Amino acid sequence: MSDQDRRVPAATLASKNESHFPNESDAYRSARNALLAEEIELRRHIWRVGEMRRALPPGGEVTTDYRFEGAHGAVGLDAMFGDKDTLIVYNMMYGPTRRRGCPMCTTLLSSWDPIVPHLEQRLALAVVARSPYPRIAAYGIERGWKHLKLYADPSGDFTRDFVGDRDADMPAYTVFHRDGATIRHFYSAEGSPAMADPGQDPHTAPDMNPLWILLDTTPGGRGTDWYPTLDDKTRP
Repeated sequence: MSDQDRRVPAATLASKNESHFPNESDAYRSARNALLAEEIELRRHIWRVGEMRRALPPGGEVTTDYRFEGAHGAVGLDAMFGDKDTLIVYNMMYGPTRRRGCPMCTTLLSSWDPIVPHLEQRLALAVVARSPYPRIAAYGIERGWKHLKLYADPSGDFTRDFVGDRDADMPAYTVFHRDGATIRHFYSAEGSPAMADPGQDPHTAPDMNPLWILLDTTPGGRGTDWYPTLDDKTRP
C-alpha cells in the first residue's frame, strides 16, 4: 500500500482541528474548517508536484562553455556550482537599457538574499543579468544584498539558450545538476502569459516569491493591479 493510499481524507483531518478564536461565529468556524481541508489538499498537491519534478528524466547536457563576469572576474557555469552538485540560476530583468532593476525581480531577490547562507548548505545559487557586471554589482549594493552571487552574461549566449533571445529582458528560473564532469539542465519554470488563467498573473506554482504567499492569506489577496515599487521606502 502506498503512502497515498494510507492517507486519511483531508476533511477527516480537518475535523480534528480544535482551534477557536474570540467571538467567532459558527459560520466562520464551519467555513474555516472547510478551507483547512483544502489547505491540506494543497499541501499534498504541492508534495506530489515536487515528486513529479524530482522524477523528471535527465535533461539536456550542457555542452556550451557559457562565460559570465562576477566579483572575481570571468567564470564558467561549472565554477558557479562551487563544491555542490546543484545550481539554481535566476535571470534578473536588468538589461543595459533599464534605468533600474525590475521591481518584481528585486522584491523576489531581496527576500532570497538573507536565506542564501542556508540554501548554500545544499546547493549553489547565482543571479545573472545582461547589464555589465559593475552596474549589476552597484545595484546589489544599492538594494543591500549581502549574500547573493551576482553575474553578468556579457555575450548573451546563456540568455539566448535559457531565457529567450540574446537580449531578452525577461526573468527566468533554471536548475542545473552536475554529475562528475557532466552538467545537465534539470528544470526551468516554463509559465508564460499564454498559460495564465483569467485575471491572474502567469506566476509559477508554488510561487517563488514570499510576497505573494503572504498576501494570499489577507482579505485583499494579491489584488488585480498592484505591484511592488522601488521607491525610497523599500530601500534598506
